[in-house]
Amino acid sequence: MLSNLKHRLRLLRSRGKFTLGINLLIKLHHAIKSIRERFHKQAALNALVERNIEDTPEAWVQFIWNAADGYFRPIQQRQEMLSLIERINTLKPQSILEIGTAKGGTLFLFCQAAAPSATVVSIDLPGGINGGGYPTWKSALYQEFKRESQSLHFLRCDSHHESSRDQASSLSPNGKFDVIMIDGDHSYEGVKKDFALYRSLLSENGIIVFHDVIKNRFDPSIQVDRFWNELKRSYDTTEIVFDRNQGNMGIGIVSP
Repeated sequence: MLSNLKHRLRLLRSRGKFTLGINLLIKLHHAIKSIRERFHKQAALNALVERNIEDTPEAWVQFIWNAADGYFRPIQQRQEMLSLIERINTLKPQSILEIGTAKGGTLFLFCQAAAPSATVVSIDLPGGINGGGYPTWKSALYQEFKRESQSLHFLRCDSHHESSRDQASSLSPNGKFDVIMIDGDHSYEGVKKDFALYRSLLSENGIIVFHDVIKNRFDPSIQVDRFWNELKRSYDTTEIVFDRNQGNMGIGIVSP
């Protein structure tokens, strides 16, 4: 019921209809959600500060899925996420850029899998309709994700602007990223624009990761699969899909 309503609102807003009213509803939804999550903020902080887990991808995923009753749980399929983090852990990237942070769980996993002194950058749009942007106060909470010598930066802006790309680039020591995760705007034009803008920031042996690459039968406004199918014709790609019949999710990796 709720997912169907969200789908209808996304379609209406994408067509320029009732945008003022829909934007007000989105703001109200995020305000209520922020109040509810702030009420549980201390429990979430305690879970992060007191964590005592093995230094393995399986342990990281287990922790973030369950910490504070799923407070940070990624909007991902668990086995797909584990497979991705195992791969990134092998790479030990020095720099990671995540477009679309939402509940923060994937960002936590990136910090664990990155090199001990890595630079990690998050771009997230306040009020974003796909997953929703997190409130400002969560930035301090998310800082607890990083390892001791890592640097973690938060850009609260629209990834589709060149200025956002340039800000992200300025935060990386060499202006490039070893891993770029595109998980923000899920429309065809949105994900296509993110790829066009940020592929120039990819390091020589880096990878670009996409979420929701299989056709979403629950929400047709999510069209990452359409652009993903185009990419597969021109680039070296890998898919991580737990079940082809699951109807959504799926992770795609591009190695330009």
